[in-house]
Amino acid sequence: MTSQEIKALTGQYIMNTYGRFPVAIDHGQGATLYDPEGNAYIDFTSGIGVSDLGYGCQPWVDAIAKQAGKIGHTSNLFYTEPPARLAEILCKRTGMSSVFFANGGGEANEGMIKLARKYSFDKYGRGRAAIVTLNNSFHGRTITTLTATGQDVFHNYFFPFTEGFRYADANDLASLEAAAGDDVCAVMMELVQGEGGVLPLDRDYVKAVARLCAEKDWLLLVDEVQTGVGRTGSLFAFQQYGILPDVASFAKGIAGGLPMSGILANEKCRDVLGPGTHATTFGANPVCAAAGLVVQETLTDAFLEDVRAKGTYLRNQIEALDLPCFGATRGMGLMIGIQVKDGWTNKEIASKLIENGLLVLTAGPSMRLLPPLVISQEEMDQGLEILKKTLS
Repeated sequence: MTSQEIKALTGQYIMNTYGRFPVAIDHGQGATLYDPEGNAYIDFTSGIGVSDLGYGCQPWVDAIAKQAGKIGHTSNLFYTEPPARLAEILCKRTGMSSVFFANGGGEANEGMIKLARKYSFDKYGRGRAAIVTLNNSFHGRTITTLTATGQDVFHNYFFPFTEGFRYADANDLASLEAAAGDDVCAVMMELVQGEGGVLPLDRDYVKAVARLCAEKDWLLLVDEVQTGVGRTGSLFAFQQYGILPDVASFAKGIAGGLPMSGILANEKCRDVLGPGTHATTFGANPVCAAAGLVVQETLTDAFLEDVRAKGTYLRNQIEALDLPCFGATRGMGLMIGIQVKDGWTNKEIASKLIENGLLVLTAGPSMRLLPPLVISQEEMDQGLEILKKTLS
């Protein structure tokens, strides 16, 4: 099909819930995507942080095909090898104790919220279920994770919301303490606020929150849906903050492009969710887990060091371009935010860049770059050249 035919068919039969850019994607290789007509696009998005191994990764393709030839799905009433192996690797690499596998980020965060409330109910009984999250956060699009999200822009239309959430300002311990009370069971945060504009939290603040949670027996819940699986230059961002959360969620890049997510629990929380308290039909899918094993094999310490170096290179080069619409950059690893100066809008900039062959993202009022972790030096430089020619 041509690009126009794909767009027409989509418009006729798929709900119009996305502000799509006028590009149809057919295939890719490395960090370069192609439309049906063969036009190339350097990808600084990786499917919003999902395709961390880029496109056409042969070991990933082979692992999926091999597992699909054995069995594509069976229920969690039985055992399969790939998720067991993947869980072992994740626990050993993080210092966590157990895993629950799910399908998407919102579902993972729902599971994290349920675990926190059950932990408190088991230990303290009813009346201690409130969760403090941060203003400018984003935790998902289910009713409950929308409530957890600290941005009013996402809260319209869908009332009433799940009760039991309060909001505090990021990097302000006094604000968090003021929002808390005797009914709190957990604090939930992103270490880099992704949808809010790629805003890393202050390390001393995060450590202070971790100490406060330990003192109060509140669970520390870290949303690593976007920051996890190598995106920030470590397997999980919490490893760069010097903390071990009680529970951490993950999704996006965990299976390199297939739908998979989950939560990691520490020793204290490993057995909170027992049989019958939480479930999902497609979680721990063996094909997705087989893909996830290839991701873990790829994300060696040397590979993650290279991710950090690539992120530093891109940020330095973008700032050196001194483009009239861009201010300072920020972020960790290959999770990069760029300030948009007054007089410009990020959507206007994104449209111009995509028209010229560079796929980018927006976040809050800022630009957001999430290239595949395997992006080559040549592809980075091609993307930077498009930035320069389009926006100078």
